[in-house]
Amino acid sequence: MTHFRKIAVIGGGTMGQGIAQVAATSGIEVVLVEISEERARQVHRELGLQLDAQIAKWGLTKSEKRAILARVEVTADKEGFGPVDLAVEAVPERLAAKQQVFRDLERVLGPDVVKVTHTATLSVSEISQVLQHPERAIGMHFLPPVYRVPVVEVVRGLATSADTFATVTQWISVLGKTSVEVNEYPGYITTRGIVPMLNEAMHMVMEGVASAKDVDAALRLGFGLEMGPLGMADRIGLDQVLLWMESLFHELGELKYRPCPLLRKMVRAGHLGVKTGRGFFSYDSPVPGSPAVPA
Repeated sequence: MTHFRKIAVIGGGTMGQGIAQVAATSGIEVVLVEISEERARQVHRELGLQLDAQIAKWGLTKSEKRAILARVEVTADKEGFGPVDLAVEAVPERLAAKQQVFRDLERVLGPDVVKVTHTATLSVSEISQVLQHPERAIGMHFLPPVYRVPVVEVVRGLATSADTFATVTQWISVLGKTSVEVNEYPGYITTRGIVPMLNEAMHMVMEGVASAKDVDAALRLGFGLEMGPLGMADRIGLDQVLLWMESLFHELGELKYRPCPLLRKMVRAGHLGVKTGRGFFSYDSPVPGSPAVPA
């Protein structure tokens, strides 16, 4: 049985910060690696603000926040963060970028450390083909907000070993999450299932069927959802949702995955959702968990 004392997370975006938080909450030391010292400082601030937002909702105490931050080191040092028991790549959803991180991880950490790619749509086998030992690579997909959503998809690549799979499912159990095993296929379960709903909600707004507020209210209340699809897209990040749709449309060729033109327009305008303060709804501040009002 592996004892997880310290892990590395490469990429301090929304998902990287979320993974770092749940690991630190579980008592695991985390080194969160970013591209520059400036970005590292920014990520440290963002993580603190996210924890403050949870405190404001009575989801966390100030002492718990201090304990979490004490276990998370944010650094721009891409070479000296080892040794670790596990490494998670959480950079944006682009194949070349993820492959480069995997090359770097194998060089810095050696072949034996399990390397996890956090991806919603890309091929784990293709990402890990750059490794000398792809059997030590596996895919994983958390859903936002990471601290609250209890399920994690675990995606086997063609070369993923049984030992690697067992290590990662054990780690997920330590985090207090439920793992589901997924055979590699575009979009896996959760992304493939939710993207058509997000896309259709966007088309309804674009076609003038109803306002974003009323589309979300109808679908949220009508089907007992925790949040409406447009608010969910804002929380995920509209640029990220666009990447998902483009990847699925490219891989599967089905029109239900073709991105809504309104989504493309909003991304080009820089209206990316919660993280920029404006998407289908506007936000008091670009911090996940901020209250939304109709845009």
